[in-house]
Amino acid sequence: MLTDVEVLSLLTNSPELWTAVREEAGTELQRQQRLRKQFDPALVRGAIELEELRRLAPAKFSRGDRMWFDRKGLEQATPEAVSQHKAIRFRSASLTEPVYDLCSGIGGDAIALSAAAHVIGCDLSEVNSRRLELNAAVYDVADRITAQTVDITTLNVRDRVIHLDPDRRAQGGRSLRLEGYQPDLSFMQQITREASGGAIKVSPASNFGGKFSGCEIELVSLNGECKEATIWFGSMAPGELWRATVLPSGATLSGQPLDAETIVQPLGTYLYDPDPAVVRAGLVDLLAAEIGLWRVDDAEEYLSSDKLVDSPFVRAFEVLEVVSNNPREIREAVRRAECRSIEIKCRHVPTDADALRRKLPLDGDREGVLFIARLQGKTHALTARRV
Repeated sequence: MLTDVEVLSLLTNSPELWTAVREEAGTELQRQQRLRKQFDPALVRGAIELEELRRLAPAKFSRGDRMWFDRKGLEQATPEAVSQHKAIRFRSASLTEPVYDLCSGIGGDAIALSAAAHVIGCDLSEVNSRRLELNAAVYDVADRITAQTVDITTLNVRDRVIHLDPDRRAQGGRSLRLEGYQPDLSFMQQITREASGGAIKVSPASNFGGKFSGCEIELVSLNGECKEATIWFGSMAPGELWRATVLPSGATLSGQPLDAETIVQPLGTYLYDPDPAVVRAGLVDLLAAEIGLWRVDDAEEYLSSDKLVDSPFVRAFEVLEVVSNNPREIREAVRRAECRSIEIKCRHVPTDADALRRKLPLDGDREGVLFIARLQGKTHALTARRV
């Protein structure tokens, strides 16, 4: 039986297999059955899966249609835009020593970091080390990356520059607790104390708050979706603060969540939905103070104003009507808004959006938005349009 490394090696040297895969038509099962008459079943499975992953990969990587993945590797890989954003800070440090990319996986972060310094990619998986080498060649940076197959917990990280992307699925399912990562929280904390500087990538939904003293925690969103929390430490951290960065614009907001006062006022002409990076970083009130907005309820992150404010940190909506959170009143408000389709948004009010949408009259000619939100202590429904 072929090992994963052997399968990968054969896939990189089997042009006749790739030609056959491209030429075979039919369902995946039909293709596999015909291809297995000519090639080893493990090779056929690997080629067809990789072909599928390469169709999905361009959503994350500009050269994804040529890269080498397994399913877990692609799913856990940092999107190229986020990796390049992180690499900017490494480049600004003018490094003269290598960056150690721990748990390097298929190499997304290592490839971006190679613009800052030589990268030593370390991973426990031999097949991942080989994928890193192949993907570095795809991006023409093979001479700037060295792959090592090693247990990273045995490495001496003292005084080194580190990037760490721990495995969130070490126990099978995805863990939202850092204690369930591999390596675990204690190892991450050790890295922040002993390494000269660097970054640790964790899930934005994980329990990172209060776990990393003296570090900067940056929440990064891409196209309106919060992608990761980056723990900056040592020489890479300007201080203990929180930051929200929105990509692709690169706009960034930093400060201390408790430094800004929470201001609640009645709903104005416009409603704003803060970017999830701002919300997860706890910087909603700081943002509101900086751009002249206020909250509509102390339990809601939604902001408001009477004059339109343009900011990369919020999505703006013009309020059309406000009604009680009553099914009949909501239907009538949606009818008056003359919607043909409607997006339903809620943050803290439990709402079955699909069930609600099925009951709404959508026979108009406009695209609308329906908010279910608390306004100064009471739940209301708001019809609106995107600005």
